[in-house]
Amino acid sequence: MADQEFSELELLAKARNYCARQERCQQEVRDKTYSWGGHKESVEQIIAQLIGEGFLNEARFAEHYAVSKSRQKGWGRRKIEQALQTKRVSEACIAKGLKALDGDEVYQQLSVAVVKRWEKLKHDEPFIRKGKLFRYFMSKGFSAEEIGKAFGELTSGRG
Repeated sequence: MADQEFSELELLAKARNYCARQERCQQEVRDKTYSWGGHKESVEQIIAQLIGEGFLNEARFAEHYAVSKSRQKGWGRRKIEQALQTKRVSEACIAKGLKALDGDEVYQQLSVAVVKRWEKLKHDEPFIRKGKLFRYFMSKGFSAEEIGKAFGELTSGRG
C-alpha cells in the first residue's frame, strides 16, 4: 500500500488535491486516504475538514455523477441510483442527484439510442429483436415503461 508515512497535514494536502481534480464522494476520499496510509481518526478528521472547506459535497457529487452518467454513458435512473448506492452516498443525496436529471432530455437520449440499437440488431424475428432491445436497455437502468414508450414511437414512426 503506502511506501512512506505521510503526516496528517500531508494527507490533508493530498486529499485536497485529489478532490480539486474532480467531484468525489466521501467514500472515494476515505478509500484513497487509507491507501496513502491514513488511520481512522485522521481520515475522518480530514473528511470533516474537506466538507467544511467545500472540497467535498455529496449532494453536488450526486448531481454531477447522475447528469454525467446519463449524458455520457446513456445510463437510466436505476443504474445511476445503484452506482451511487455502491459508492455509499446517502439516500437524500441520491434523490437530489436523480432530481437533477432532465426527464425530457433523458427520454430523448433513450429514443435516439433505441432507434440506433434496433437498426444494429441482426435477427429477422421481430419478437427476438424486441426482447434483445428490452434486455439491453434494462441493463442500462431504464424501466420497462420507458423502453416500451420509446419502442412504441419507433414502431409507430415506421408505420
